[in-house]
Amino acid sequence: DKVLMELIEPYELRVAKLREFLEDVKPSLHYDIVPLADPYGPSVTDPDLQCLVVSEETRRGGEAVNKKRLENGLPELVLYEILLMKDPVHAQNEEEKISSSSLRQRLLGTLLRPPRQDPALPSHPYVIGLTGGTGSGKTSIAKLLGQLGAFLIDADKLGHAVYVPGGPAHEQVVAAFGAEILNEDGTINRKVLGAKVFGNRERLKSLTDIVWPEIAQMVKEQIREADAQG
Repeated sequence: DKVLMELIEPYELRVAKLREFLEDVKPSLHYDIVPLADPYGPSVTDPDLQCLVVSEETRRGGEAVNKKRLENGLPELVLYEILLMKDPVHAQNEEEKISSSSLRQRLLGTLLRPPRQDPALPSHPYVIGLTGGTGSGKTSIAKLLGQLGAFLIDADKLGHAVYVPGGPAHEQVVAAFGAEILNEDGTINRKVLGAKVFGNRERLKSLTDIVWPEIAQMVKEQIREADAQG
C-alpha cells in the first residue's frame, strides 16, 4: 500500500546509499546490513541487540518487536525515539516529513532510465499511445505533447468519423444493425445503436469487429501523414 510502489528504489541501490551514509558519518563504524524478509527481521531473534531506533510513527512497531522478544525469551530492547525532519518545501500532495514517498511523487514525469533501443521498432515516427479512463488527464497530457511538437491523433474523433455517411464503417454498420438506427438525414443515431449493443456481448463484438479495424486503418494513415510532415 505504499504510494507509487512501482517507483520504490531497488534493494541494491538502497543498501548502497545506506552504506555510503554510515561510512560518511563514522568510517570506523562496524555494521551489518540485513535484508528484511518479514516485518521483524533479526530484531526478535538476535540476543546481542540492545537498542532499537524508532520515530514517533514507528514506536508501535518497536513495541511489537519487544512483545515478540519476550515471547521468544529475550530481553526487551531500549526504544530510542528520534524526531523526523520536516520538509519546508513539500508540496500539497506530499508528506510533511522528508520521506521517500515524497521523492516518488517528484519522480513522476521524469525519465527513470534511458529509452531502450528496440531494433524491431522504426526510429521514426515515434508513436506514443495515450490511454486512460474518463477524467484521467488524457486531454491535458495530449495538449502538452502537442505544444512540444507532437502530431496528435484523437482516436475518439476518428471513432465518430467512421460512422458518418460515406465513412468507412457506415454501410457495414447499417447492414448489420438495420435501417432503424438511421436519422432522417442518413446519419447513424448513436443512442439507438448503443441501446442495441450495450449489454449484449455478441452484438457489441459485431460492432467492434466492424469499427475498430477501420479506426486502426485511419490511425495508420494519420501516422503516415505525420511521418511525411517530419
